[in-house]
Amino acid sequence: MAVPWRRWLAALRGTRLLGRLGLSNTRRAAVLAIVVCALALSVAVPLRTYFSQRSQIAEQAEQQEQLRVQVAKLERRSQQLADPEQTKAEARKRLRYVLPGETPYLVQLPQDGTAPAAPPKPEQRKQNEKSWYANLWNSINK
Repeated sequence: MAVPWRRWLAALRGTRLLGRLGLSNTRRAAVLAIVVCALALSVAVPLRTYFSQRSQIAEQAEQQEQLRVQVAKLERRSQQLADPEQTKAEARKRLRYVLPGETPYLVQLPQDGTAPAAPPKPEQRKQNEKSWYANLWNSINK
């Protein structure tokens, strides 16, 4: 005993049923193309969503790893600052605190030797006081 859907497929393969439906070869090809396009479009949107979500998950995992590294650094720094000697050293270094009885010294190094800029000449001052279009015209004429 044959399965009913197998009979139906066998009947479709025969030209008698297709001839009765009135479908020619070109119409069958057009219907097949429409069906294939509809299937492709119905699969394309979820597939695009899947790939975009995969890339977002990868970005989030990378960001999470960076945050884990940052948390580890901050925890180490917190443990360092829990030590009173470290806190005292930080206060001396950053805030320039001194203990009672100590004499603080602050050493200032000389500058790199650059002289202050000379004041602008009167001609330059006049040119700077002109409007922008006058400066533009003068720069073209020179």
